[in-house]
Amino acid sequence: MRYNKIRKMDISNGPGIRVSIFMQGCAFNCKNCFNPETHDFNGGEEFTDKTIERIISLCANENVVGLSILGGEPMHPKNIDGTMRLAKAFKEKYPDKTVWAWTGYLFDEYLSDKEVCGYLDVVVDGQYVEELHNPSLKWKGSSNQRVIDVQKSLEEGKVVLLVEQ
Repeated sequence: MRYNKIRKMDISNGPGIRVSIFMQGCAFNCKNCFNPETHDFNGGEEFTDKTIERIISLCANENVVGLSILGGEPMHPKNIDGTMRLAKAFKEKYPDKTVWAWTGYLFDEYLSDKEVCGYLDVVVDGQYVEELHNPSLKWKGSSNQRVIDVQKSLEEGKVVLLVEQ
């Protein structure tokens, strides 16, 4: 597994100041994807335990409210184990900070039964669709995508959209 980049202080991918990691590799190749440099599974850098340690360390900053995991495609079968290990390590260290993840896979069709969901607070799901692009949408690029409260969805057995406080 590989990753493309880490942002130490990201204010555009989730609420508040966050640490973001962009996983490397995506098979969707959505038209006009905002991050096409992450599509090649062989690009970027190797994702290791040291990568996880670095992210955990960056998140110690009291101004950081959470971790955002994007791509590429963090939930692709080649990436999901590393994504889960990162999210688990993060939640064990910072149970009061949030983990957001973006995926082209649909939560209820692919993701809801995966172990990684036990460590995610919010998932933005669905592939980006250029024809449904709307720059006024919060946390997503196209209107078909959903911002999902993962833990409530798991509790209720159905997709529950995030209601912002």
